[in-house]
Amino acid sequence: MGNFVGRVRELETLDRELGKVAAGVGGERPGRCVMLRGRRRVGKSRLVERFAERSGVPFLFYAATGASPHIDLERFAQDAQSSDLPLAGLLASARPANWDAALDVLAATLPHDRPSVVVMDEVPYLMDAEGGFEGTLQRAWDRLLETKPVLLILIGSDLSMMEALNSYGRPFHQRGREMVLGPLNPAEVGGMLGLDAAEAFDAALVTGGLPLICAEWPHGAGLWDFLSAALSDPVSALLVSAERSLAAEFPQQVQARTVLTAIGSGERTFTNIARAAGGIGATPLNRSLGILTDKRVIATDLPLSTRPSKDRRYRVADPYLRFWLKLLGPAMEEIERGRGDLTLRRIRDNWTSWRGRAVEPLLREALARLLPDGDLPAAPTIGSYWTRTNDVEIDIVGADRAPIAKELLFVGSVKWLENSPFDRHDLAALHHHRAALTQDPVPVIAVSRSGTDCAGLDAAYGPADLLAAWSS
Repeated sequence: MGNFVGRVRELETLDRELGKVAAGVGGERPGRCVMLRGRRRVGKSRLVERFAERSGVPFLFYAATGASPHIDLERFAQDAQSSDLPLAGLLASARPANWDAALDVLAATLPHDRPSVVVMDEVPYLMDAEGGFEGTLQRAWDRLLETKPVLLILIGSDLSMMEALNSYGRPFHQRGREMVLGPLNPAEVGGMLGLDAAEAFDAALVTGGLPLICAEWPHGAGLWDFLSAALSDPVSALLVSAERSLAAEFPQQVQARTVLTAIGSGERTFTNIARAAGGIGATPLNRSLGILTDKRVIATDLPLSTRPSKDRRYRVADPYLRFWLKLLGPAMEEIERGRGDLTLRRIRDNWTSWRGRAVEPLLREALARLLPDGDLPAAPTIGSYWTRTNDVEIDIVGADRAPIAKELLFVGSVKWLENSPFDRHDLAALHHHRAALTQDPVPVIAVSRSGTDCAGLDAAYGPADLLAAWSS
């Protein structure tokens, strides 16, 4: 099915885990647990539901709401009642008053002679600062659930909380296998949408690889056709996904939202973010940046060189959210009153400059996946370099470690324009900036959307080369 492009490996992983449960039927502890995390709307729930439906075994799919413990327990009983577990009615009739009792009754509903699957979605809603639910889950797993042939799948969108669930010193430590579901990569996006390599990168930037948004993109349609259609529909996934994710991620943290909006508008330094966020003080700004970093919403970069630097820069980590914050979010009132055509015109006017910077992290990731090749060695880390005044900026720096390298392996420039190849002027600028970074004659490379038009490069990569990094 279209929405599952690129999920074959993940389905196979879950199939293997269920196979291990089946092989352990009749044993002392056949149960297994998978802890699946990934950012919101990336397709975690749909993946697991698809797996459970095709598994052929009884399963229960429960999604926490975070409304209140009472409501979540009621929802658990209701979801159990509508499941196909053989004794699911026990949960509904028992009306458990707490999670200790609920998990005890759940264990009683599970068959002992064949495998079953229990899914608990949005587990972070159930977790508290004191670790009460984690302790309850650990006790139920050790005493009851692990003794049944069940595959327990715990799903969460709060990445830091899901990582904490399995961290050292926490009650559920080492009781499950961690699994991460990322967005569709550019090759998967291109394959799903029927796009060539260059167009696939554009689509990956706009959709972020989120399956729900990709599903709205007509097969073979160009970027501007897709945007024109999406901007004429105020409830399109392209328009509403970001706001729904942010509302769920930051229900009480208005200040963090304000800081994120400042970063999304294009501000990258601490001082400029503070100014754009309404003159916020250093302490609350640091607190908001910490929240955003913990939730993996923003990324923090330092110049990659052999010298230390404190010139920290911030960026929105998710390409789709970056696109929405800069070009869609500020225009929502305009779009809702039926003037998406004005928004589309503004996106066209800003597209080249926005894309030029937004695509760089994706291209560096592709290069890291692609190397080594015949021209360049593998680079343990690939970043970029800049000075405080931005008089020197190098888009690509390969090195042995980050952020302070012992050895620089290569430097490069990104030129991501439709009709302008990397030429001798770009090469001269790259040599000039390399001299400001190092006196060593490290290789120079070009990453260009439209090819190269000069000699003297040690390597050059285009869209098809880079897309192959995910295709192999």
